[in-house]
Amino acid sequence: MNSSIEIVMRKIGELKPYENNPRHNDMAVDAVAASIQQFGFKNPVIIDKDGVIVAGHTRYKAAKKLGITDIPCISADDLSDEQIKAFRLADNKTAELAEWDEDLLGKEMQGIINIDMSQFGFSVGEDELGEEMQDDKYTLKVKIPQYEITGECPEISDMLDSSKADELIQEVEATDIPEEIREFLIQAARRHNVFNYRNIAEYYAHAEPEVQKLFEKSALVIIDVNDAIANGYVQLATDITDIMEGEADEE
Repeated sequence: MNSSIEIVMRKIGELKPYENNPRHNDMAVDAVAASIQQFGFKNPVIIDKDGVIVAGHTRYKAAKKLGITDIPCISADDLSDEQIKAFRLADNKTAELAEWDEDLLGKEMQGIINIDMSQFGFSVGEDELGEEMQDDKYTLKVKIPQYEITGECPEISDMLDSSKADELIQEVEATDIPEEIREFLIQAARRHNVFNYRNIAEYYAHAEPEVQKLFEKSALVIIDVNDAIANGYVQLATDITDIMEGEADEE
């Protein structure tokens, strides 16, 4: 194991994306670019001896988007070709194993006032809903996100990353399993669709009323909290639910 790590600045044009990179990261580029703008380039890109990216493709794309010409890099020249392949996969996979502690996350978010966390992929609407409930358990008033035009209307492809679902569906369709279970697995694979709610909100703001209504029915946006609760899209905190049930009993 190499105990010394040297960070070097490399011209972005010298780096080469790995052509067989199995991780689709385009949906994360804007958030990473926003992070770099806000905090600086604090997480170096890992490259091999030939300048091929081992870990950090999203940071590389974000840097290109921002027009950054020199980025910090760490060379993994102490690893074998097999180790580099394994590390490239492990670096992405291990991040998926972590989970959020929602209570602690909420407390941390409440301490961030002057930085827009939605630009990093956090849902402002959900945060506001959680804060309102935690601030006063005796109120049912909540803040609903205001869907206003803030930029250009996103492309349809910018609202959904279906790459993982598409891969699974292709794999299922290539099997000889019974038709009934095949259809079931195809439907299950669609759970891997990843929605970009920031772009969805922007598209919604640009959309015609008929399309907006369908977005609301599909729970892509929340306009009425009571409707969202009734349809199971929002779950009230236990103490709020108890209050509501208590008031109903008194009536």
